Amino acid sequence: MLGEGPGVLTMRLLIVSSWLPYPLDNGSRLRAYHLLNHLSRRHLLTLLSFGVPDAPEDLGALRALCGRVETVPPSGLEGQRLGPRGLLSLLPRYYVQSDSAQMRARVAAALPGHDAAVGLQANAARYLADWCDRIPAVFDEVEVGVFRDRYAREPRLRARLRHGLTWWKFRRFIRRLVDRFEQATVVSDLEREHLRAMGCDAGRITVVPNGIEIPPVSPPAVRAPRLVYPGSVTYSANLDAVRYFVREVFPLVRRARPDFTFCVTGATDGVEVSELAAVDGVTFTGRLPDVSSLMAESAACVVPLREGGGTRLKVLHGLAVGTPVVSTSKGIEGLEVEPGRHLLVGDGPEAFAAQVLAAVNDRDLGGRLASAGRQLVQERYAWGPIAATLERVIEQAVASHGSRRGGRAAP
Repeated sequence: MLGEGPGVLTMRLLIVSSWLPYPLDNGSRLRAYHLLNHLSRRHLLTLLSFGVPDAPEDLGALRALCGRVETVPPSGLEGQRLGPRGLLSLLPRYYVQSDSAQMRARVAAALPGHDAAVGLQANAARYLADWCDRIPAVFDEVEVGVFRDRYAREPRLRARLRHGLTWWKFRRFIRRLVDRFEQATVVSDLEREHLRAMGCDAGRITVVPNGIEIPPVSPPAVRAPRLVYPGSVTYSANLDAVRYFVREVFPLVRRARPDFTFCVTGATDGVEVSELAAVDGVTFTGRLPDVSSLMAESAACVVPLREGGGTRLKVLHGLAVGTPVVSTSKGIEGLEVEPGRHLLVGDGPEAFAAQVLAAVNDRDLGGRLASAGRQLVQERYAWGPIAATLERVIEQAVASHGSRRGGRAAP
C-alpha cells in the first residue's frame, strides 16, 4: 500500500481491459474510461488492454490517467477451425479461439508490485484467474443475460442443441471464473440474480451500474422533428433494434407525422445498411464528434432494443441531455426508472409507435419526462458515486484476501 488519507495515493492497481478504453464510442469503453478516470485520483494505475489504438491521441488520453499503458493486439483466431483439443474443450469456442499467450505473459510480468488487480469483463478477467491466490482481484462487469437470451431464442432444433451445449459451457466457465475472484461486480440486480441462479456466491457480487457524464447541453425551446437512436450498428443488438424500428415502427409514426425523420448515430463499419438507409426519412450519420447536441435538439430518443444485456447507456444518455426517451421493456432492464415518469415504454410496433407519438405530440408530457429523467440521472447515475462503489469493492477484496486464501502474499 502507498499510504492513506485524502489526496494520498493508496494502492497500486493493475487493470486488465477487454477493450482499449478510448475513443469513447461504445458503452464498454465509456464504462472503462470513466472508472479509470475516477480511480486514478487516489490510486496509481497500470493498464493492460486488448486493442490497437486508432490514433496516437487515444493512448495519450489513457496515459493521462495511468502510470503505464500497454496494449495487446487481439489474437485474431476468431473464425478459424478448431483442432481436436479445441473441439473437445469444456471452454466456450470463443475463449478457445481468442486465447492470447501474449496477454498471459504481460499479466504475469506486470503483477509484481501491485496491491490488487481488476479485470474488466470476462475476456480480461480470465487472464487474472490463475493469479487470484496471489493477489486480491475483482472481476468487473460479469454479464450473462445477453448470452442466455441469445441461446433461448433459436427456433431450430439442431441449432438449439448446439447452442444449448455452448450455453452450458459458458455457464460453467463464468461460474468457475467468478469463484476464483475475491469479488465480482454486475451492472444490475437482474444480472446478479442470473449469477445467483447459476450457483455463484451472491454475497461476493456487488451491483456497480453503468453511468453517464452529464453533458453540458440545454434542450432548445423547439425541438427538431427527429427521432434519434444513439448506437453503433456494428453491435448485433443495435442492428436488430434499428431494423425493427425502420421496418415495423417508423412507418406507423410517419403515417401520423410524415414530417418526422429517424437518425442513427454510431459506427456502421462493415455492416450493410443501404436497404435501411434507402427508406425515406432514415439517416445513418456514422460516428459524430458531438452526439449529445444532436440528441438534445431531437424530439425523442428511441431505444427499440429486443435483445442484449447490461445497463443501457443510450437510455441514460437520452435522459441526461433532457430528451424524452421511448424504450422497450428490454431496453430499460437493469435501470431504476419508472415508466410514465422518467420515460415511456412500448412493446410491439403499435404500442411503441403510440408512445413515440405521445412523447412528441404532448409538449407538457415531453417536458415532464425530460425534467424527471435528467434529475434521475444526476442523482443515481453519475460516475463519481459509481466509481466510489467499485473502489469499496476493491478495498473489500484486499481486506478479505488473506483470510480467504490462507494468508498468501501478493507476488
